Amino acid sequence: MISLQKNTDQTLGALEITPLIDIVFIVIVFLLVTANTPLLTLPVNVPAADQESILVPVSSDNLTITINANKPYWHIGTDTFDSWNEFKKSLLAITSTSETALTIAVDKVAPTEPLLKLLSLLNQQNISDAKIIMEQSRE
Repeated sequence: MISLQKNTDQTLGALEITPLIDIVFIVIVFLLVTANTPLLTLPVNVPAADQESILVPVSSDNLTITINANKPYWHIGTDTFDSWNEFKKSLLAITSTSETALTIAVDKVAPTEPLLKLLSLLNQQNISDAKIIMEQSRE
């Protein structure tokens, strides 16, 4: 006797969701790429003119802060500080007891984060008598 087999394949009526998953993934990637991330900024007052009279020699009674290219970044005079918190405490102690002007010397290849931290701290403490040492261009 000849028997017929019933069609048990149930995938004919089911939906294929692979293209839907692909589209959702593309939309998520698009949204992540185009999302706006907030940028942190620090306002800096820049001199209005490019004159040689702006560059003046440093007087010897200034407190010199040096930022190196490699760790430890921060130096006050001849003292070296391994962490930002140690440097901050020492600088605040020195500036609270005296009214000396600050001179900031930054290595050309130093990262910008230590300088920005220092400038932000000076701004928070309302210390405005600070100068950044610059090398005069030979143009």
